[in-house]
Amino acid sequence: MAKPLPPPFDKAKVVAENRRARYDYFVEDRVETGIALTGTEVKSLRFGEGSIAESYAAVEGEEVWLINSHIPEYSHGNRANHQPRRPRKLLLKRREIDKLHGAVTRQGLTLVPLSLYFNAAGRAKVELALARGKKAHDKRETIKERDWNREKQRLLRRG
Repeated sequence: MAKPLPPPFDKAKVVAENRRARYDYFVEDRVETGIALTGTEVKSLRFGEGSIAESYAAVEGEEVWLINSHIPEYSHGNRANHQPRRPRKLLLKRREIDKLHGAVTRQGLTLVPLSLYFNAAGRAKVELALARGKKAHDKRETIKERDWNREKQRLLRRG
């Protein structure tokens, strides 16, 4: 039997969600991290623009970086606008970084961002997951289970 999920994080406004991550990976553990952004990046995110669909996180040295996330340039920005696909530093404590680094190197897990959002205090946060990749047969099983749940709901609504 699977262990119960931890309580969800306080997500006041979700900007971007990586829906494909739950299809491609088994999510083992989730961590809420801060993200270091420039002013125009925050303004662009507040408009609801941004994507983390193809992004991942990597531990480099003593820091964790969000790589390949896309935050488009701010439309009202000037020449000091940000680069849309630059690596962004994730803000974690030393103990959390060591834990993630150990899981990635020893257990072969991947750091995948699940969502990018603003919390109730207005701070930009990233929900980061330690995940294990699914094989093709696992993905087929996921599709089968999802279809069965939909069919079950249809039958319950009719009956």
